[in-house]
Amino acid sequence: MKILVADDDLLFRTLVSEVLTEAGYEVSAHENGRLAWEHVQEAGADMAVLDVNMPEMDGVELLGHIRADDRLKAMPILMLTIRSMVDDQVESYEHGADDYLTKPFANEVLVARLKVLERRILGS
Repeated sequence: MKILVADDDLLFRTLVSEVLTEAGYEVSAHENGRLAWEHVQEAGADMAVLDVNMPEMDGVELLGHIRADDRLKAMPILMLTIRSMVDDQVESYEHGADDYLTKPFANEVLVARLKVLERRILGS
């Protein structure tokens, strides 16, 4: 199972990549939405974990690009961000996010939520 990770914070990007790799996922991590978008168009992914605040292309914009692409539109997407306001969460859900988790987070919760997306959306 390949997971696309986009987060401009090196510490969080590294942490998420390590947690997901240890959980058995293949991770492709990128420092902004533009790089993540370029990668997913070329190599694809099964799921995505996106930060909201990123330079060049933020997570909500990347989410919109993924949902508009016929090849990728069904991909499960979890937003992982410091933004905890209700309006931020609603905006992500309105743009097509499947789940929303705020930083800081428990590693086990991140993995558990991805496993739920895997079961419910991908039928794995």
